[in-house]
Order: sequence, then C-alpha cells, then structure tokens
Amino acid sequence: MNNLLTQSMWNWKASGIALALCFLLAVALVKPIGVSTQFVILDGIIWSWFDDNVIVADANSNTGYASSNAYLNKGDGKYAKSIANPMNYSFIFVIAMIVGGFIASRLQREKPSLQERITPTVWQQAYGTAVTKRYVVAFIGGFLVLFGARLAGGCTSGHMMSGMMQTSLSGYLFALGAFGLAIPVAMLFYKGGQ
Repeated sequence: MNNLLTQSMWNWKASGIALALCFLLAVALVKPIGVSTQFVILDGIIWSWFDDNVIVADANSNTGYASSNAYLNKGDGKYAKSIANPMNYSFIFVIAMIVGGFIASRLQREKPSLQERITPTVWQQAYGTAVTKRYVVAFIGGFLVLFGARLAGGCTSGHMMSGMMQTSLSGYLFALGAFGLAIPVAMLFYKGGQ
C-alpha cells in the first residue's frame, strides 16, 4: 500500500482494483453507489434557501415531505426528504469524493504543470491552448453528461458500475450505450490527438 502512495500516479490496474473494492464495500455494507441524484438534491437545497415553500412537511406523504415541484416530489417525496435532511449517506459520499480527490492530488509526487491541468496535451494537440474554448467545451460536456444521467435515471456509477456489479441488465445496456457512443465521439472530437 505504501508503494501505491509514493507513485506519482496510480496505474490503471491499481486504480481499477481500488475502485472495485470501494464499490464492493459500498454494496455489501450500505447500498450501491450512485451520485447524479445528489446534484438534484444540491439544486433543491439551494432553491429552498430562496423559497421556503419548495419543500414542506407533509403528513400524507410516506416520506413526511413533499414539494411543489413535480420532479422534486418524485417517489412520494423521496427527493424532498433528502433536500430537507441532506446529511445522508449519498450526499456525504459525494462530499467525500471531492475531499478524496483533493487528498489524492496532494499525495502526488509529480504534479502536472498549470498549463497541463488547464489544457491537457491531448486537447492542445487537437485544439491549441485556448483556455476559454476548453472551459466552454468542458462545461457543455459536463452539462450533457449530467442531463443524460438524469434522463436515464442514474449516472455511470449507479447504472454502469454498481448495476453491472449486481448483474443488472440495465447496467450492461447502459455500458453498451455509453461506450458505443463515447468511443466514436472521442475519436471524432480528438482527431489526430493521442
């Protein structure tokens, strides 16, 4: 383990094994991992700061909460309950992912240059060093991924990774669709990049 921490970057095998162990422990001890819903919860938390009526206590709901917004009221107020009481396993897991990423970045011996972090080499080879263009494309890509995750009812961690681990047919179909589209798009987008 100490050898893994002193390497400048984990190789794909070590990373894959670590990720698989995290997913296995989560499924065995708590519940399958899925994070895209927590972005909806965060949106609801922010919205509730400005509108006290978006989430209300509701004795008629099985969860004890309801929302005037149909999406936040899904599952008999399941999202509304999570917004009213956000300190749950899934929300803390997302916060832990951010903290874990920060810790991992601090443990790296060799850190990429600022230019490499802003515009990675593969981007520079295909599109140059324009920072604004990189940020706009990254934002659009992130928006499309999150929109698609909500449209599909889950993200890659929930559908693909947790789902396939539980031998869910929807997990395999999601993975097939994700890679079936992602590979040709990446090849087209990064034409000539390595």
